[in-house]
Amino acid sequence: MIEAGETREGGCHCGTVRFRFTVPENAVIRRCNCTICAMKGVVMLDVPMASLDITRGEDALTLYTFGSGQAKHRFCSTCGIHTFHQLRSEPDHYGVNLACVDGVSIYDLPEVPVFDGQNHPEDGNAYGYAGVLRFEPGRS
Repeated sequence: MIEAGETREGGCHCGTVRFRFTVPENAVIRRCNCTICAMKGVVMLDVPMASLDITRGEDALTLYTFGSGQAKHRFCSTCGIHTFHQLRSEPDHYGVNLACVDGVSIYDLPEVPVFDGQNHPEDGNAYGYAGVLRFEPGRS
């Protein structure tokens, strides 16, 4: 699905925002249970900020911060899709919305670890995971 060293492209739902990035070695794919990530339901891929370029629509990105203001969430001002955000736990990385990456379906991931953002390391807690989300196709 995602291979280290690959250059991938993606964008928002309406196509106003487009970006390109290089998949890092030992790529981390995860969700987060903090208040905003839980509401967005995003599966993210951690990418060094230096490897992501906005190729179109940077002026259409709207910034949202809350709490400590360290995480900087970006979304398209036209369609509202969250494309990526600067991570609070790794401020030199973006959490790229994997569903925005061309040719990727988050439903191809049978399990996704869930980072424990409710007990964030920047608040004095240990870095850890709260659990795993599992997708099992065909079950009703």
